[in-house]
Amino acid sequence: MTATTTTPWSYFCIRLFLKLVLKIFYGNIVVENTHLIPGDNALSSILCANHDNSITDASVLLTSVPLEARLIQRRSLLRMTAKSTHFGKKSFVGWLIEATGAVPVKRRVDFPGAPVDNTDTMIKLIEALEDGEIIGFFPEGVSRYSPALAPLKSGVSRIVSQVLSRNRDKPDFEVSILPCSITYMRRQHFRSDVLVSFQPPIKFRPKYNPELLEPVDFECICKLTGIIHERISAGTLHAPSWKTLRSAKTAAQIYAPLGTTISLGDHVRMVKTFLEAFKDAGSHKNVKIPVNTNSSRIMRLEDALEEYQDQLSRWHIKDECIHIPLSLRAILCKMTLSLIWTVLLLTLCLPGVVLWAPVFISTGLGARWYKTTGPMSETEVRIAHTKQLLGFFSLSSVLPIAMACTCFYSPAAAMFVPLVMWVTLRWLEDSMASARIFIAFACLLWIGPAELHRMTLVRESLHHRVMDYAENSLGLPADPARHFADSVVKEMVRTRGSWMSKLHYSIGARRKKSWNESLRFDEKVDYTEDD
Repeated sequence: MTATTTTPWSYFCIRLFLKLVLKIFYGNIVVENTHLIPGDNALSSILCANHDNSITDASVLLTSVPLEARLIQRRSLLRMTAKSTHFGKKSFVGWLIEATGAVPVKRRVDFPGAPVDNTDTMIKLIEALEDGEIIGFFPEGVSRYSPALAPLKSGVSRIVSQVLSRNRDKPDFEVSILPCSITYMRRQHFRSDVLVSFQPPIKFRPKYNPELLEPVDFECICKLTGIIHERISAGTLHAPSWKTLRSAKTAAQIYAPLGTTISLGDHVRMVKTFLEAFKDAGSHKNVKIPVNTNSSRIMRLEDALEEYQDQLSRWHIKDECIHIPLSLRAILCKMTLSLIWTVLLLTLCLPGVVLWAPVFISTGLGARWYKTTGPMSETEVRIAHTKQLLGFFSLSSVLPIAMACTCFYSPAAAMFVPLVMWVTLRWLEDSMASARIFIAFACLLWIGPAELHRMTLVRESLHHRVMDYAENSLGLPADPARHFADSVVKEMVRTRGSWMSKLHYSIGARRKKSWNESLRFDEKVDYTEDD
């Protein structure tokens, strides 16, 4: 075994830079189960994750693998793989990828009609594993817009087979596959949220896995690839269509409505529970089944949820507007309070908004232009990192100028410019949330009491059906508010400490009432199908 590769200082600088960019762009990045990352007893690991968001996925992984002392020094470097077309280009993205120590992988889709040889790359990766490093892969092979995971390539399974075969004389040599699930609430929306969930590792040794030693049966490679697919999809929202995913989110919203304190991880798992039920029932759609069967009942529930959400979207309101019926006086009172709070916050934010304006304008125009450069399946997955790069370059220009101008009057005050910009961002989030409340109540006045009453009856019927199915078929708790609140308190104490967890307001991150929030005047619930 060769000497361990020394982690270059540039890697830590780039990791810090990516962490800063992601912290500004996303509201919350919740990382779960870091204790599952193999430690001293299993040095060699292959980190496999789903690929929903182009280069942003790699940035999230690089910043999510912790650098604590319990992960030995050689574990400081996460060696990612990236498509070869990023390398050798005189671009900021290309330089960034190469500087992180990434390894180029040639894809057939990038070289149509030409032979593709990744022999040298495979040797480098195998040697890195033998040196006890951790390498990162996106087994889907391509970033996608669709809600379903793409079929995985067999490259990871082949690497496991080859590294075990090269070390067949070392029966205790161990290599692990560490599945990781990344879930974006709104992948390209500013101040949305991300869940990174590490799954239990799959460990291999020559003496325990002789079926993977060369010559290996291709069926064993396919079987292992299927296991990796199952592990990755177990922690994220893997849906056959956007409509099914939307219906699952609507069911989850009815089951645990606004006011339920729930962590991001529990929210994703709750949506996934309904999603898996709809997927299983949907697999029988083309088969004649009795009306009174469970699958038929679930399909009817999914159709009713879709119709309910369609009506909410047409009215530009959310479920909580129907869930808690209000009198005209209460609506007008809440509208007045939300309008006053919105105006007050925006007034306080005005100096900081001037500083943020170039960032918002450049990212908005850049994203709008980028959408016109190709089909949705190719452009949507790159919108997030396009916004992040444009925002970074704009911010890196605005911040020094603002600090220099402030320093001319007061050198001490110049140091407060970054703080002012961050507080402005937090207050903008709160003002947008208040503005959404005002808009929703204004829409309620336009709809009228008769239609609202009819919709309330529809929601009550749906609530009864959803709760009945959740409790009796899915095994979900009958009192979600109490069940999820306990886990949220434990999580906040673990991540923030016993004192900080009791604060009702945080400058660091907004305590969102809905995990669907972002820095927008509306909460997007509809998805555009990729034609």
